[in-house]
Amino acid sequence: MKIAIIGAGAWGTALAVVLSRNGHQVTLAARDQATAARLAQARCNQQYLSSIPFPEALHVAHQAALDVDAADLIIIATPVAGLRAALALVPQRMPLLWLCKGFEPGSASMPHEIVQASGHQHGGALTGPSFADEVAQGLPVALTLATSDAALKALAPALHGGNLRIYTSDDVIGAELGGALKNVMAIATGIADGMALGLNARAALITRGLAEMTRLGLALGARPETFMGLTGMGDLILTCTGALSRNRKVGLSLAAGNTLQQTLDSLGHVAEGVNAAREALRLGMRHTVDLPITQAVHRVLFEGQAPKQAMLELLARDQRAE
Repeated sequence: MKIAIIGAGAWGTALAVVLSRNGHQVTLAARDQATAARLAQARCNQQYLSSIPFPEALHVAHQAALDVDAADLIIIATPVAGLRAALALVPQRMPLLWLCKGFEPGSASMPHEIVQASGHQHGGALTGPSFADEVAQGLPVALTLATSDAALKALAPALHGGNLRIYTSDDVIGAELGGALKNVMAIATGIADGMALGLNARAALITRGLAEMTRLGLALGARPETFMGLTGMGDLILTCTGALSRNRKVGLSLAAGNTLQQTLDSLGHVAEGVNAAREALRLGMRHTVDLPITQAVHRVLFEGQAPKQAMLELLARDQRAE
């Protein structure tokens, strides 16, 4: 299959490498010509995945020169803030997948809402528990292709292969919410870990975080079983416990006394959980859904509350049934 991947960050690069190894004709499209030239010359992504060489068959281009009409499938691997601009490069008739997780800053739109507003009809989310570095190394990974488009779902067997396992779902809302909200929970668990609150506290935050994600998902029309799968529980466990998790690193840094700006400056990557905390809380208020962990993270990120105080307030909540 001929696949064009728009966005040459860590995740887009990792998927391009794996799909190319699996025999697909892959073009990785960088944002500008200078970046594309560096990638093509180095035959690796020195900024994000410097130890992973590109397969010989992997082609590199810059977005303005990308021949999208020659592709069988377009995959957009930008952050959610760049999704709308990337969609402008793709004809509405083309089948496409997006990898981004979170909410669009300002509009609070989920990725599928942005895609629908752009007029594209053949789209789906490719999401699940996946650290780019491990995927690029060829380690096993299982992802969910969430779409209501039967033709796009039929492409799943072609993407499935080697150590890349692809499952399908038609619950796009649930899959996207799981991918967005798990980042907020990872910031919370990072704070707890940074404060040395222990493994019991981490387990409690993950479990109650899953309940929180599910409550909001049900209010928005998602199915509860989606949150028990790869895009819910799976992604939540990985992001809350893995040392490679950017959002967990945000929590660890905040617990160490760094400001949010200091934390983001040192990270060097996008941490979608920061914006997601703001937008998820707005959604919760709009739908009258109680989101105590999200609210605690929001207070630390945007209201100047000390991480210790936020954790104490979570612990001081009234007793209730599970």
